Amino acid sequence: MYSNSERFLSAFNRIEKVLKSLLIKKEMGFSRAVRLLRDENAVIKRYTDDLLEYAELRNAIVHNKIDVAFAIAEPHDSVVEQVERIERELTQPREVDPLFMKEVVVFQQDEPLANMLEVVNQKGITKFPIYKGDEFLGLITHKGITKWLAKGLRNSSTPVLDARLADILQCETGDNYKFIKSGTSVYEAIEIFKEQIGKGIRIEALLITRQGTKSEKLLGIVTNWDIMEV
Repeated sequence: MYSNSERFLSAFNRIEKVLKSLLIKKEMGFSRAVRLLRDENAVIKRYTDDLLEYAELRNAIVHNKIDVAFAIAEPHDSVVEQVERIERELTQPREVDPLFMKEVVVFQQDEPLANMLEVVNQKGITKFPIYKGDEFLGLITHKGITKWLAKGLRNSSTPVLDARLADILQCETGDNYKFIKSGTSVYEAIEIFKEQIGKGIRIEALLITRQGTKSEKLLGIVTNWDIMEV
């Protein structure tokens, strides 16, 4: 039965090996490597504080060992579980495929609002890719529908349910979505949402295609609500 210190050190050493594989200068220390790589790797960025703390704990265990078989500092179970979790995320990162792969409900630009509202009522979906044939045009959300209603009820003689989705799409911002490839990691997806918020842009959804281009078939969707549950 392995002790907590043995489990901790084994996981830590495997993490260190991963970090070195990402570096040009292999002799760089662990903590410095974490600080350097956190802007390039979403998993490292997410767990930066933990990794820096674990570097200190590793030093305490290694330098204060009484002998090969006994360590003064024995990590708590929760610490060991966390460092092993980080190792798994680094070596086998979860990807949006298959977690968010599903049939995406899409609409054509010339369809009426009534069709979309029926799906909202039946499935509770509020984010809809809009196409003109096979050409992607944009993403309609509940916010866009609300804006159109506020504007359209005053300025349009067309019955609300007969309104064309192309008209409603004009009430959406063109930067409320991004396309990502199916091999994108979950933490990379999280970082995309965070980065856009930092720029003052609210992404409503990430649209998944095989190579991350809008000309490909949609394979799945990650909404801002989905990502909060990861």
